[in-house]
Amino acid sequence: MHSRTHQRGMTAIGWLLVLAMIGFFVLLALRMVPAYLDYYKVVSTLEGLEAESGFSNPREIRKLLERRFEISFVTTITPADVVIKPVGNTYTVSAAYDHTEHVFGNVYVVMDFEKEVTVNRY
Repeated sequence: MHSRTHQRGMTAIGWLLVLAMIGFFVLLALRMVPAYLDYYKVVSTLEGLEAESGFSNPREIRKLLERRFEISFVTTITPADVVIKPVGNTYTVSAAYDHTEHVFGNVYVVMDFEKEVTVNRY
């Protein structure tokens, strides 16, 4: 004889699995959000350079980047890591870097960031 009652809801093991998954993704978010906030600071700094003009050499751009990175408390990249290439009457300024964040045990998250802007010369 079969019972007409069916199981309703989740078992305790099911709830533990769901809570473990939610906890894992919350941990990932807590570890990754600061790196993304730093990246957005780098992006806003580079886009601020794009709005300006009148740079005569890459040294001026690096000095300005150094000041703005210091003001914004950017520690993941330095002005020396930024690549500046002259192209015609402009400079191409690109920042590309990896950020590795420890999650737990031997589990790491590697994030790859890249931004490129064009800055007018003279």
